[in-house]
Amino acid sequence: MSDWMPEAGTPPVSLSGEPDGPTGPEAGPGAAVPSHEPVEPAPLGVGRTPTGRAEVDALLERLADADHLPADGHTEVYEDVHRGLKDALTSLDARPAAAPGPPRPAPHP
Repeated sequence: MSDWMPEAGTPPVSLSGEPDGPTGPEAGPGAAVPSHEPVEPAPLGVGRTPTGRAEVDALLERLADADHLPADGHTEVYEDVHRGLKDALTSLDARPAAAPGPPRPAPHP
């Protein structure tokens, strides 16, 4: 038993396992019956703003692949994009390769 009591005027809280409303014949005609079937994947409709860097923009577009996958397939796409973005950021810190110069003369003994 709990000592918790809702404040006056608050809607009742249903505990897990309790139906949220009337079910069965008392629900009335036309009452929506909840479905326990998974819904089909659908795009979230989140806009992507181009960054101007082709490599990064391609990775961000790859996120659209998750729109057509069930939720358990999103992880692979997110990890792939994360890895690519991390590599792109790391490449910004890399020093550019030294430009080849004229050959150095061999030291004289």
